Amino acid sequence: MKKIDTNIEGAYILEPKIFGDHRGYFMETYSQSVFEVLGLPSVFVQDNESFTSQKGTLRGIHFQKDPMAQSKIVRVSRGAVMDLTIDLRKGSPTYFKWQLVELSDENKRMLYIPRGCGHGFLSLTTDVQFCYKVDAPYSKEHDRTIRFDDPALGVEWGIENPILSEKDLRAPLYQDSDCNFAWHG
Repeated sequence: MKKIDTNIEGAYILEPKIFGDHRGYFMETYSQSVFEVLGLPSVFVQDNESFTSQKGTLRGIHFQKDPMAQSKIVRVSRGAVMDLTIDLRKGSPTYFKWQLVELSDENKRMLYIPRGCGHGFLSLTTDVQFCYKVDAPYSKEHDRTIRFDDPALGVEWGIENPILSEKDLRAPLYQDSDCNFAWHG
């Protein structure tokens, strides 16, 4: 597996080795020993999957606040998304920086998103199957969302009227949220 730096401290694009022939392909999406060699957290406690039926659906910006923050490995097993990572760790050298990376069933790229970052994605195709591993369990009490179009964040999604859930429509601006992340070096 190849680890590629991004513009966010501690976030990485992961490119798995693909072994293919006339029958199809095989790839390893997670290996504890490989993650240890790459210097990434290697213990994950929950796998999740979402399905998005419509192109132009935006999910995010989501996170779990401390003490239940989550690191994530995300990938797309069907379709394509524009995936967002935004650094919400006060004091971080990349605080408020964001990146958009295309993840698809064709490029097979994955992202490692560290604790303290917000996450979201915009579906670029219909019928998107999105998979992610997390290193802390879901906690409804700590689950948070901030506005996808918060002007203070300045994320350029490339869409004017995305399809949103009620939760995302009602999300507060960052300045009105109780996001409590701090950079710990």
